[in-house]
Amino acid sequence: MMRRQFLNSGIGLTAFLAGAKTKYLRALDRIAEGATGKEPAADKAIERYRSQIGIQLYTLRNQIGSDVKGTIRAVADAGYKQVEPYGFPNAEEMIQEAKACGMEVNSTHFAWDSVVDPTRKDVPSFDVILESANQHGLSHLVIPYLQGEVRETLDDYRQLCDRFNDAAEKAKKSGIQLAYHNHAFEFEPKKGGKCGYDIMMERFSPDMKFEVDVFWVVVGGRDAATLLRSLKNRVSQLHLKDLNASVETPNFGSVPQEAFEELGDGKIDMIPIISAAMEANVDHCHVEQDHSPHPLKSIQQSIGYLGGLS
Repeated sequence: MMRRQFLNSGIGLTAFLAGAKTKYLRALDRIAEGATGKEPAADKAIERYRSQIGIQLYTLRNQIGSDVKGTIRAVADAGYKQVEPYGFPNAEEMIQEAKACGMEVNSTHFAWDSVVDPTRKDVPSFDVILESANQHGLSHLVIPYLQGEVRETLDDYRQLCDRFNDAAEKAKKSGIQLAYHNHAFEFEPKKGGKCGYDIMMERFSPDMKFEVDVFWVVVGGRDAATLLRSLKNRVSQLHLKDLNASVETPNFGSVPQEAFEELGDGKIDMIPIISAAMEANVDHCHVEQDHSPHPLKSIQQSIGYLGGLS
């Protein structure tokens, strides 16, 4: 029986999660037993991030498009403690509904061309975005993407880093942390063997941080826990997302929708990643699943997986 057929059968989601819990507890015990004085125990890290676990609302974009209030309420009912909206500053209703449901809103993805191409007149200026972020009490802003034409060469990445650094300095003066969210294309080797992410690690100022998406790190051929440790104190937030075992890596292009899995159903071991996040002093962790036939069921299953790690 296929996994999604199983979840829709009479056994149901609750029984599925209960049956899976023992496996994850055993894995947790193995990690915790192997922890040293320099490596925080996995259970402590899991509890820290689970207690304030967030959801990147892009996961539910279709549901939000038709029913913002009902969808945000479902997120709160599932047990999420904070949300990370998208499309800011056009995220007013998402933010209001999240706060009305008792969830925090610390971070948002925003109109990235305000930083990537500040000469554009059809997007809000970064000054306007900072002003709006302060009005909503946000502490983090995240550049979510780079279009292909602005990232063709390593020099392109160097120019982008300079713009990011300038914006990060301005954001810091407003009390806001700026970060960049990766995909897989940043890890594609360019001339001389370096990749765009290498340039970012070299060139980001202390004011400019990373939001690490573990799915895309693995798709890009890197180990997410190792990357987090190498970026200690430079990662502000983490996206937890799982990858179907059939997907071959590295892959610097697109992946099929079926590549995106609920936490615990794919091939990415989340426990060492969450432990590494604590070592790296990551502020917040957010669940995200770019594609799902049933997004609300998916976010329930993913938070259930995290609950099963306790």
